[in-house]
Amino acid sequence: MTRLKTELFDLDFDPPLILASGILDQTAGSMENLIEKGMGGVVTKSIGKEPRGGHPNPTVVELETGLLNAMGLPNPGIEDFTEEVSELKDRSENVPIIGSIFASNAEDFVYIAEKMVKNGADVIELNLSCPHAEGYGASIASDDRVMGEILEEVSDTIHEPILAKLPPSTEIDEKAVLAENSGADGVVCINTVKGMAINLETQMPILGNEVGGYSGPGVKPIGLRCVYEVYKAVDIPVIGCGGITTGRDALEYVLAGASALQIGTAIKYRGKDAGEKITEEMRTLLNEEEISDLNTIVGDAHG
Repeated sequence: MTRLKTELFDLDFDPPLILASGILDQTAGSMENLIEKGMGGVVTKSIGKEPRGGHPNPTVVELETGLLNAMGLPNPGIEDFTEEVSELKDRSENVPIIGSIFASNAEDFVYIAEKMVKNGADVIELNLSCPHAEGYGASIASDDRVMGEILEEVSDTIHEPILAKLPPSTEIDEKAVLAENSGADGVVCINTVKGMAINLETQMPILGNEVGGYSGPGVKPIGLRCVYEVYKAVDIPVIGCGGITTGRDALEYVLAGASALQIGTAIKYRGKDAGEKITEEMRTLLNEEEISDLNTIVGDAHG
């Protein structure tokens, strides 16, 4: 049997497919359901210090090659959400839980991170950019000083591994190096791509927030490029995210340098058992190539 299990931060991801933040991850029950359907790990919804209602409708637009969303990071706040983390930990203690958090300053990031790990999160993912949540830490990754300070403060406070989720940019390799030097244990590439849609008949933007984050198959070439460049620049693990819909997509990311993979929009196209389907496709393709261990081909596209 082809080995797909990946060990990161002394945690087993089997398979190395992780539910990305923002997709059916608001409750312990919804995350547990996806674990049962093939996810080797889950990332929670991005959680802030205080409850947040998000943007007005419409918040999602379906495009030909993906989804455009402007949810605005709606969430119940860390005090209420910790109950979901604790419950999920009790139900799925062998599957890694990654707590996604956002804030606009280091103090709040530290506060939320401490609450997350106290209630069962195995890893903390810092959402350092959001194309549709201006004023809530949306552009932290664009400010090297602030980004470095936040990572240093969080890494000095908690003992659990920290992931820096980065936006696509031409200098993403430099941002990844900054993250590594500031205490990140891994990098997630990429967050959604800023975009918009316009209705010809009304001659107005479709989204209530006008702009949103683009995800799905259309962003895969961007995500692949980012993972490829970051892999060359850092010595910490890279987790690929962006347009992974099939087993072939997943393996392309692995070849580019991803040690594990996050999937989200794929659930829209392939159902809640997308993890199982992608895993089986990966295994079939690896068997055809006579590759017995997925981990042996991480970064092989670099020659």
